[in-house]
Amino acid sequence: QVQLVESGGGLVQAGDSLRLSCAASGMPFGTWNMGWFRQAPGKSREFVAAITWSRSSTSYADSVKGRFTISRDNARKTVYLQMNSLKPEDTAVYYCAASGVPLTASNTDYYHWGQGTQVTVSS
Repeated sequence: QVQLVESGGGLVQAGDSLRLSCAASGMPFGTWNMGWFRQAPGKSREFVAAITWSRSSTSYADSVKGRFTISRDNARKTVYLQMNSLKPEDTAVYYCAASGVPLTASNTDYYHWGQGTQVTVSS
């Protein structure tokens, strides 16, 4: 049974940093492309960042480019999202997901999803 478990969310002030983690189990983690999405209240889920299984390539939404960094440790079966210079508009539930398609921003390409972790940024 595939499980993705996010952690690291919380309440921070604008300008602060957070690092989200997503631990995988029940899957050959090193062969899956991984992504982060977020969903704010009343809004649809949106793409944040993605990384290939080999860690050779990454992609980012324009709204987070230069502030967020996605990385992964295949030995630990974990993907990370380092978030710097956080803004109130980054407030959302953040989800990690696994896809067979490299660097896709389409949530329909992701087969496995975590339960999400809340990030709240106060102004």
